Amino acid sequence: MAYWLFKSEPGTWSWQDQVAKGAPEQWDGVRNYQARNNMRQMQVGELGFFYHSVNEKRIVGIVRVAAACHPDTTTDDPRWECVDVEAVRPLRVPVSLEQIKQEPELADMVLVKNSRLSVQPVTEAEWVHICKMGGIDP
Repeated sequence: MAYWLFKSEPGTWSWQDQVAKGAPEQWDGVRNYQARNNMRQMQVGELGFFYHSVNEKRIVGIVRVAAACHPDTTTDDPRWECVDVEAVRPLRVPVSLEQIKQEPELADMVLVKNSRLSVQPVTEAEWVHICKMGGIDP
């Protein structure tokens, strides 16, 4: 199983919005080829961290890929695709980017090296480490 990280500005789409939806929601609006290509690799059932970007800069929850990559309905441009995700559970303790940067085991994480990428892979070791930091069982 692969793991992922999905970044969203909380003022645009927050963890609370994802939970309140109560159903899968397309992860639309991505206009970066690398992020889109990451979504093309995703399989239904894989898990990802939900990351609040901008001012918060912290992982707050876990989502599951609920639908494979498909056309993004927010544009007529066929280049842009997205997956659907659904809320699984919050982290007991949100994990900030600052905390992640202080962990030597996470020094090579994409979030540390390329913090602007909105959809990115997470290794299994990174997944386990961050879940533990967030107070949940991986």
